Amino acid sequence: MKAYVAVDIGASSGRLMLGQLEDGKLKLQEMHRFKNGFEFKNNHDRWNIDYLIDEIFKGLEKIKKAGYTEVSLGIDTWAVDYVLVGKDGNKLQDPISYRDKRTSNSINELTTEVSKEYIYKKTGIQFLNFNTLYQLFEEDKELLKKTDKIMMIPDYIGYILTGKAVTEITNASTTQMLSLREGLFDKNLLEKVNVSSDQFAKLVDAGTVLGNLKEDWYSKYELPKVNVVTVATHDTASAVIGTPCEGQHWAYLSSGTWSLIGTELNIPENGAKAFKENYTNEWGAYGTYRFLKNIMGLWMAQCVKKELNDQYSFGELAELAGEVEPFEQFINVNDQRFQNPGNMIQEIQAYCRETGQKVPETPGEIMMAIYSNLALFYANEISKLDDIMGYHIDTLNIVGGGSNVALMNQLTSTIANVDVYAGPSEATAIGNILVQMITAGDVLNVYLGRRIISDSFDIKHYTPEQGKYSKVLAEYQQFLNKERG
Repeated sequence: MKAYVAVDIGASSGRLMLGQLEDGKLKLQEMHRFKNGFEFKNNHDRWNIDYLIDEIFKGLEKIKKAGYTEVSLGIDTWAVDYVLVGKDGNKLQDPISYRDKRTSNSINELTTEVSKEYIYKKTGIQFLNFNTLYQLFEEDKELLKKTDKIMMIPDYIGYILTGKAVTEITNASTTQMLSLREGLFDKNLLEKVNVSSDQFAKLVDAGTVLGNLKEDWYSKYELPKVNVVTVATHDTASAVIGTPCEGQHWAYLSSGTWSLIGTELNIPENGAKAFKENYTNEWGAYGTYRFLKNIMGLWMAQCVKKELNDQYSFGELAELAGEVEPFEQFINVNDQRFQNPGNMIQEIQAYCRETGQKVPETPGEIMMAIYSNLALFYANEISKLDDIMGYHIDTLNIVGGGSNVALMNQLTSTIANVDVYAGPSEATAIGNILVQMITAGDVLNVYLGRRIISDSFDIKHYTPEQGKYSKVLAEYQQFLNKERG
């Protein structure tokens, strides 16, 4: 039975998941898990990329010991961050995290030289201060002169494993430098940030075979034979592929450190309404576009858990939240102050004081403030999505870690007035593996792959609770409009 390995690395953890088709169903095993996080080093918040690569090899050694002698492997990570590689093939520095404060005012500075309208018309990508465009705008100019290749994080990892460099499109599109119509990097935008198109490896689609591990690695580690496939390397792109897509007019919510809410399109949408609402057209696998909005997500809950010294599990925190009334305060979860605060609990409390609202004190109150306001923000974005698309979203497919938070899923269903299908929680790894299977010819296409996903995993169904919280969304929308002036 053929074995497929998904290397799935997020902002807080990474893992190697092994998948196999058995009697028409996909079976998953977690083979190795490790922590991830940035640390302040050399004046910036940076990722320890060498540590991540070492953990991948540790995971592959475990897979070999488990009896798997030959595997296919795909890599997905978060987007926008990059590694600068010199002419000798080595990295010039550890990559800087998108949460670093160097780009806090970069959008304003760059758009004095080139308009937002031009950037959005060209790229169709939402304006986030940490997009690669703004990171490169702030990058050390002398370092850029020494740079032979700029590689997105998963492309760099694939390069280290195989010695072959590519730029995979689902991640490349998040840079806000890829032309929506031409499918190439926009020369005008590259000039604004002092880089050239030849500093990027060739653009490739998800499903491109990268090749075998370099022979050098076999002298250092006990490894199976590994064939690396360039999957949809942006973790959200993989998560959307791994979404079962219930409903006629369906939307997805990839719910993890970030919440990404949107729908899958065959033609990009970068008209006036999409521009106004700051929706993005990230490229997906197989000729699709991820039309979505970034929302702060469970990063807030992850910070709170850590600040409580990990004395509660996420399940226990959700139980405590369930003992508290929802919507005791309104919070704009996308406020930049929550992106990387010194203390999330104190930041939430300060926000509530400043806006004259009830201040959450207990762990349950704080978690309910997060969960209920995420549900409100999701519902608000679904109403905007309805307006942009010209039809009502009838079903929301929630995948990722947040699909396990029943409290938040039920609130979202009720406030947004949509059916919610929650699961699978491992959609990113599943989507990663599905691309590998399609590349190998073991699964014919994404449509059939999604049927396999529906048949293989427990998908929970939530329906709106009629008559509950009927005025809350309108009140929340008024709050947001007032806050934004």
